Amino acid sequence: MIHESTLNTKARPIRVDLAFLLTTLLLALVAFAVLLPLGILIVNSFQVARPGAPAVFGLEGWREAVTSPGILSAVEYTFSLAIIRQIVALFVGIILAWLIARTDLPAKGWLEFAFWLSFFFPALPLTLGWILLLDPKFGLINQWLMNLPFVHEPPFNIYSFWGIVWAHMTGSIGVKVLLLTPAFRNLNAELEESSRIAGVGPLGTLFHVVVPVMMPAILVATILGLIRSLEAFEIELILGVPVGINVYSTKIYEFVSHSPPHFSTATALSTIFLAVLLLLVALQRLYLGRRIYTTLTGRGFSTRPIALGRWRYPAFILVAALGLVVTVVPSLFLLLGTFMKLFGHFDIRGAWTLDNWRHIFNDPVLLRSLWNTLAVGMGAGLAGAVLFSLIAYVIARTQVAGRWLLDFLSWLPWSIPGVLLSVALFWTFLQTPVFRPIYGTIYLLIIAMVIKGMPIGVQLIKSVLMQLGNEMEEAARISGGNWLSTYCRIVVPLIYPALLTVGLVTFISAARDISTVVLLGRGESRTLSLLMLDYTVGADFEKATVVAVMIVALVTLAALVARAVGGQISVRS
Repeated sequence: MIHESTLNTKARPIRVDLAFLLTTLLLALVAFAVLLPLGILIVNSFQVARPGAPAVFGLEGWREAVTSPGILSAVEYTFSLAIIRQIVALFVGIILAWLIARTDLPAKGWLEFAFWLSFFFPALPLTLGWILLLDPKFGLINQWLMNLPFVHEPPFNIYSFWGIVWAHMTGSIGVKVLLLTPAFRNLNAELEESSRIAGVGPLGTLFHVVVPVMMPAILVATILGLIRSLEAFEIELILGVPVGINVYSTKIYEFVSHSPPHFSTATALSTIFLAVLLLLVALQRLYLGRRIYTTLTGRGFSTRPIALGRWRYPAFILVAALGLVVTVVPSLFLLLGTFMKLFGHFDIRGAWTLDNWRHIFNDPVLLRSLWNTLAVGMGAGLAGAVLFSLIAYVIARTQVAGRWLLDFLSWLPWSIPGVLLSVALFWTFLQTPVFRPIYGTIYLLIIAMVIKGMPIGVQLIKSVLMQLGNEMEEAARISGGNWLSTYCRIVVPLIYPALLTVGLVTFISAARDISTVVLLGRGESRTLSLLMLDYTVGADFEKATVVAVMIVALVTLAALVARAVGGQISVRS
């Protein structure tokens, strides 16, 4: 007995030490990837010397950040645009997620896929499509309505506050459906059945039973959506700046792209918003830390859908129409724009041409940008799936000291706007001699996209782990397996669909992202999204639409692969 006990006491620390070692390595890696750029960013907010000159520290950047003309207006627009978008998107997203996940809505699998696409689609290409429809001068919808005898001026203007809100609805609703539908699907239907037995209708059950129970998931979707809204860049740059609507991300870009650049002002302004976003993250963690997440265990539970009755097909028509409006309509007009001799002008002689496609495919820059996009996307997707799964496992399935810090650090990239993360990595890799050689290469873009995708990747995998019962892992440990063998042989097969999804989401993000890599890509490492931005800013909309269609096609293909693989796994399991 003494000998056995001694062996047991010697065996236990090995598992703890291995888990502690993994946590320590992950903490060091994540801290280097997140805290070092963040620290350099904050330090440079006090560095007032011009680039290349000896360092001089002062408060001039902070003074300019709070007194520069247009700052207060930019802050007001930032929060008003973000809050209005989230209110509308949350209300619509909850109803859509409930209809898709909890009712007998026809073709709900394809409808869910349509809203997944709306989340994945890059913002700038769809914005170009909406410009063709809603431009006050040549927008096709405005031209049609102006033919009516009682319409005397264009009723819609995409270059406006509400135009920006509308252009964002595609992604804002998409992220709500993406995050809420899986959580709604795992809810035990017995709660809804009890509500119906008590005489409560479907909508009453939704708002009085389902929404309160799903509040943790709803809060996650709200916080992620709000942070995503606060860091928005491309749509505001194209639709807002021309009419004097600046948000804080475009003001930061203005300071960075100024000649000479005002880096201290840009970083000081971002630090202020960083504090606000960190407060949002802290409130979310404080709320969710007191909730129980497990909705799927080893025990059976009811998944019977709610019968919509006579409202089944009207609901289908409304959901399908919304999916078409936010996804298909702007995409079709974007494709139409690639054949226009002069972008937006439908009524000129010889308005249609194939020259835009001929010119773009004869451009060697396009092929290089396409290869860079594929390389960055695949590299970030593979590296992200491995790293995010290890971080999520340590957070959700171990009791190692320091896992709370790892969880907190994995959230931080969401609080850094893409354009500021680009600035932070720019300074980090220029001021760190060992990493200076990879500046301007696709490797730096891969690192940037892995960092940027860390919060959503970790949270998606962590949510799956938290909704899985731990009976099988406990059985593996009782059988003598350590955490590593349990993770590889038990956990990974269970979360394999989530790993594929996270890898594809990271690939798609890398293919469409602009703000995170806008200051990191050179001519040799420029991606398709950066090439599209160059054409758009240069008012070469004809070429921009061709590149935009290629990005949309690439994103759609990746999403179709995700759906096909996910469907096979679901059937197999």
